[in-house]
Amino acid sequence: MCWPAFGKLLTRIHEPLELHKIMPALRIITLLLMSMLPLQGDEEDLNEPPVVTAKAWVVGDAKSGELLWQHAGDEPCKAASTAKAMCAYTVLLLAEKEPTVLEEWITVSPLAATTGGSTAGLEPGERVKVKDCLYGLLLPSGNDAGNALAEHFHARLESPNEAMLKAGLDNPLLKSRVHFIAEMNRVAQRLNMTGTFYRSSFGDGGTEQDRTTTARDLCRLAFIAMQMPAFRQYVGTLDHRAEIRKADGTARSAIWTNSNKLLALGLGYDGIKTGITNQAGNCLIASGRKGKDRLYVVVLGCPSDESRYADVRNLFRWAWSQRS
Repeated sequence: MCWPAFGKLLTRIHEPLELHKIMPALRIITLLLMSMLPLQGDEEDLNEPPVVTAKAWVVGDAKSGELLWQHAGDEPCKAASTAKAMCAYTVLLLAEKEPTVLEEWITVSPLAATTGGSTAGLEPGERVKVKDCLYGLLLPSGNDAGNALAEHFHARLESPNEAMLKAGLDNPLLKSRVHFIAEMNRVAQRLNMTGTFYRSSFGDGGTEQDRTTTARDLCRLAFIAMQMPAFRQYVGTLDHRAEIRKADGTARSAIWTNSNKLLALGLGYDGIKTGITNQAGNCLIASGRKGKDRLYVVVLGCPSDESRYADVRNLFRWAWSQRS
């Protein structure tokens, strides 16, 4: 509509209004006026990170370990079964010093076998090799495997110091495995994971108020642990078949599938650990590569399984776009 026509319309406002005739013109006028208004905000900034559901997240460089981008990366969080990454790394450090430990047979205790939550399906009295128990720990995220490993190595490790005891390792329920949990914390200290304290070999442990780690610290763990070929091999495995010897002397096979759904996509994702509890939400430490570039992404506190994978993939895509 041209401005002369608009003027003629205004001069007729004293005449009886026939709305059905003037409404189309009013719509056009409204659009014209809106087009003249200044923009109320900037255009979408594609350099800003994507909107995600995670309460805390970080993106780290796999070559340098440098933290590239983050939101609440230093916020203390519960992180569920991401603790199993440290459990496995601690065992593999022992195996670096004494490779034969991987061939040792673990006898599964009633306590380990009846551990609640996600499970590798181990039964009391069954025996499984350490090297296979690590798959039961990392692939189906077996809490039973976490306790079995901790109990197996407990006696050969140092006891917790006074500070660790005061922080929660004085719990008498941990007496059969507390030395191993203490070793996990000693490893975390050596890695400069300053916001981390483990109270369990497989999860958060402690009280509802206790926090286990930070997204930054988990990215640090990924950077260090993924430099170990054995660790990379474990966390990048989709399926594993293990021989388990029953208490009656017979044997059975267990087949474990990795809970990390990214691995099956064939898109360069190759580790490292999932985690989920009601308190921690859905968590994931992820490793991904694009060409020669490799990044680590950690998300904590996502509201659903689907959202944590969407968050991780969106963060990877955005981070790679920033580096291209």
